[in-house]
Amino acid sequence: MYRLRTGRRVASALAVLVIAGSGPLAAAPAGAAQAAGSPAASSAAGDPPATRSAKAPLGEPKGKVVSRINLSIREEPTSHSAYLGGLRPGTVIPLSCKVRGENVDGNNLWYLLGDAHPGYVAARYVENQSPVPYCQC
Repeated sequence: MYRLRTGRRVASALAVLVIAGSGPLAAAPAGAAQAAGSPAASSAAGDPPATRSAKAPLGEPKGKVVSRINLSIREEPTSHSAYLGGLRPGTVIPLSCKVRGENVDGNNLWYLLGDAHPGYVAARYVENQSPVPYCQC
């Protein structure tokens, strides 16, 4: 019985690491990659994703990162897409809208970052501070 519980803990820990991303453990602001001219920045430097909704005037929704480790920012709403950066636990982030994507620990919603930050974060690890609309295709 002990082996079964240990196996589940290890599997859960590995799942968190996979979802969190393969990037460096030190968090960097989402725009830092572009400023540094990294390869990840060049892939994200084009037009914003087609799913981005019209920018909310002043009351853009916000969310708080509630993961235990850095939360990965991804190019698309899946953990298999390009890593664009990371967000530290406790960081309050602007959210543009939400889309359905890869299921992460029972939650298939992903937030498109707002405030001119490119990329998506898994909603499983973000506590939204206000309602977030679905993205308009």
